[in-house]
Amino acid sequence: VVPGETALAFYKAKNPTDKPIIGISTYNVVPFEAGQYFNKIQCFCFEEQRLNPQEEVDMPVFFYIDPEFAEDPKMAKVDLITLSYTFFEAKEGQKWPLPGYQ
Repeated sequence: VVPGETALAFYKAKNPTDKPIIGISTYNVVPFEAGQYFNKIQCFCFEEQRLNPQEEVDMPVFFYIDPEFAEDPKMAKVDLITLSYTFFEAKEGQKWPLPGYQ
């Protein structure tokens, strides 16, 4: 992805069980210092997702890397940024806080 240009990626999720699952995904950016330049425009994360038994879905994330990434001397040797997701099963009635908000 060229800094400043938008990109679309898809993450595959599968429910291998025989029961429906409702869950929430959180994300992580590595290296950590590059995270400040990673901007999600549209993402499935932090929203409940329902996966039926044996269902497999592609979940999109639309994003860009801030152009200032290329100007930051601390990022000069960074040529790979990894975006990963962890899917957590939600408990019935559980409310998830939005990051950065109380």
